[in-house]
Amino acid sequence: MLTLRGDLADGTFASAVSSAVGLALPGQRGVVVEGERQLAWMSPDELMLMLPAGELAEVEAALAKALRRQHHLLADVSDARATFAITGAGAREVLAKGAPVDLAPGIFAPGEIRRTRLGQVAAAFWMTAEAPERFELVVFRSVAGFVEDWLQTAAQPGSLPGLFARG
Repeated sequence: MLTLRGDLADGTFASAVSSAVGLALPGQRGVVVEGERQLAWMSPDELMLMLPAGELAEVEAALAKALRRQHHLLADVSDARATFAITGAGAREVLAKGAPVDLAPGIFAPGEIRRTRLGQVAAAFWMTAEAPERFELVVFRSVAGFVEDWLQTAAQPGSLPGLFARG
């Protein structure tokens, strides 16, 4: 994972990033997914790039070169984050139990990201597929054990209220 800070509204900056990573820049609260590469909007001046570990050094160097004349911050945060995949028919409801986000079908869809709280810890998640439901979740590594336990508890069989069940 690479975090990148800079002026996302600056066309020169955006073009340099896009050409270096091979992905279009996402809009506000958006995520662009192409194969194993994901580029997520994290704030008005921050992007998060997730890619296969074997590509990290090459892409980091390409970004540093493309942005050498731009004000920016580029950092490898791979060791500071933990990721989870939440999949299956109840994925929306599991996340809805602990995140103050409207996850209803038609409201939250693939291509959207939210930075929020999950079980009272900072988290970011986005939907990568609707059928079957699949979400990617990123948290600080220091709380990964808590989040894993929280997810297992929230997903217990028989515990989902069926709010988003399709009839």
